[in-house]
Amino acid sequence: MPPADLGRGTAAAALGGVRRPGPYERPGGSGRYGGRSNRLDRSQTCPFLLRVFHKIGNHHSLEAFAVRGKEPVDDELQVYTWPDVTLRELADLVKDVAPEARTPTARLHFRLIYPDKSGKNVMTELGEVSTGKRGPDDMKPLSSTSKFQTGDLLDFAIYP
Repeated sequence: MPPADLGRGTAAAALGGVRRPGPYERPGGSGRYGGRSNRLDRSQTCPFLLRVFHKIGNHHSLEAFAVRGKEPVDDELQVYTWPDVTLRELADLVKDVAPEARTPTARLHFRLIYPDKSGKNVMTELGEVSTGKRGPDDMKPLSSTSKFQTGDLLDFAIYP
């Protein structure tokens, strides 16, 4: 039995050999952003550090990220994750540390910050996740944008 399936043999046998999908898996392996077949094997892949900056009510300005090393560290979360992390997974991590994101009406709006060819930082929209209900961007992986690379920054606004 592979290491990822430890402890699931009994449950799968009780369901007639059918394995139930996890909370971040799409049944059937199809969908807008791909299915299980396109996901990384997280037990075999090393996570990377994702620097995430949050602000209540609005995004940080692009000028706050103009100089490397002078980012708004008071609003920073350091998350070790994989390139296929979804916006819903990131929102769930944020809810652990930001009480404003736990309200049922809270919305988290994500932006990617990366250097362009000249080295100047630019922002691009990634999507929005509502904590109270599922939405179209929930299962959107961070790597779905062709611009994302390890070392890029993520900025999000919490609208309570």
